Amino acid sequence: MVAVHARQAVFTALAGVPGVVRAEVELGRAEVWFTPGTSFDAAEAGLIAAIEAAGYRVTETWALKTDLPTVDIQD
Repeated sequence: MVAVHARQAVFTALAGVPGVVRAEVELGRAEVWFTPGTSFDAAEAGLIAAIEAAGYRVTETWALKTDLPTVDIQD
């Protein structure tokens, strides 16, 4: 029960951070996706603050660059 509550609390906290479009939370780990163009450096403080406000501690952060090209399609 505690693990489920912790997971939900962190997920809810991350969902409230501006620019977050997706979050996957597991015990001890969270992966977050942002709207294109969002700077990790700019969002990092908000992520940490949200998780700490939920009562948890962030021990490490890192960013993986996964910018995919976008294509406009017209019929």
